[in-house]
Amino acid sequence: MDIILLVVGLLLMLIGILGSILPVIPGTPISWLGLIVLYLAPSIEFDWTFIIITGIVAIGIYILDYIIPAIGTKKFGGSRAGAWGTIIGLIVGIIAPIPFGILIGPFLGALVGEMAFNQTDGPKALKAAFGSFIGFLASTFMKLFATLVFLLLFCWKVWEYRGVLFDFSG
Repeated sequence: MDIILLVVGLLLMLIGILGSILPVIPGTPISWLGLIVLYLAPSIEFDWTFIIITGIVAIGIYILDYIIPAIGTKKFGGSRAGAWGTIIGLIVGIIAPIPFGILIGPFLGALVGEMAFNQTDGPKALKAAFGSFIGFLASTFMKLFATLVFLLLFCWKVWEYRGVLFDFSG
């Protein structure tokens, strides 16, 4: 049972890391679920304090993920159309077979959103697109960092309990 929970927890960790980059997967909460699954292993002592603190961090980052790009967009004079353009551009950038699509897509999406739907002039739209892009990068970095820290905590706990987790003697 321990090994099954360990493998499921590790899979959730890896999906969480992937989700920290892809907008359709809530990366940080999924990584946190990986920690919970690991702690459900009978050989590992359940730590409520650890689970609650990491859960608060996961929820906080999940909420900030929606706030930070909007702050970046607003700070640089952007609109809701620019923010939506960033999200759509990211999805297109992931799907389109172009180099650095995941970086180019959000910027171009914000620019198109500002110019086409908000009727913003060139320099102002460029500035808003840049703000939206910076917000997206900051948010993505924050999620990636958090999921990697969760993975390190996961590995640390597995290492700490390696004797009982991998004892196949009977």
